[in-house]
Amino acid sequence: MPSPKISVITVVYNGEEHIGRTIASVTGQTYKEIEYIIIDGDSTDKTLDIVAGFKGVNLLVSEPDSGLYDAMNKGLKVATGDYLWFLNAGDQIYSNDTVEKMVNGLKGLPGMIYGGTMIIDENQAEIGDRRLKPPAQLTWKSFRQGMVVCHQSLIVRREIAPEYDLSFRLSADIDWAIRAAKVAGEIHNSHLILSRFLEGGLTEHHIKAGLKERFIIMRRNYGLISTILRHFVFGIRLTNYYLRHRRFFL
Repeated sequence: MPSPKISVITVVYNGEEHIGRTIASVTGQTYKEIEYIIIDGDSTDKTLDIVAGFKGVNLLVSEPDSGLYDAMNKGLKVATGDYLWFLNAGDQIYSNDTVEKMVNGLKGLPGMIYGGTMIIDENQAEIGDRRLKPPAQLTWKSFRQGMVVCHQSLIVRREIAPEYDLSFRLSADIDWAIRAAKVAGEIHNSHLILSRFLEGGLTEHHIKAGLKERFIIMRRNYGLISTILRHFVFGIRLTNYYLRHRRFFL
């Protein structure tokens, strides 16, 4: 039975409202082979005081960074576990025994592990599954449909994990996932809900900019014609999402 060490990496900046729940979801796991790393962007609120109140944080780095993906690269470089799991402020591991169940379901050490995601709101109420559901068998080609596995429910072997491409300010996560999946070899479906994802945080401007970045990423990996057709569908989906969730954008 494998007992891999899981490096959970949380990136945060001025996250006093949510960081405590994120930390508690990690440090409260029944599975103990977890290395917990927090990369803080030199917060000016009470984030660092809250972090100091918890036991089980193995490494805290607090310094200015150049944005989300720069901070995530910092975490990637200092991690020592067999696997990397990025869980940012506001997100949570689904339940206290999730990691133990996930590891018990492994027959070896696959290149990637993935699962489902529960969307939650600001009051911690469960909204439901993501619209895009994880495929029965994930491959790098699966991402031509979009981010079919939420980044918070995608766990990657450290030895194959690429750095995030900082030329992408909003969509480096899907680029990272595609590149990792291409070299992952075995990709394991945990058949578990792995994370709780806090809904909200986008703006209409970010949606438009994110679509432009996604187009570049998709064209690079899947070709121009396929990307044009699918990007049109992505635009409709995101517009509908914006219209259904206007309260998060105002």
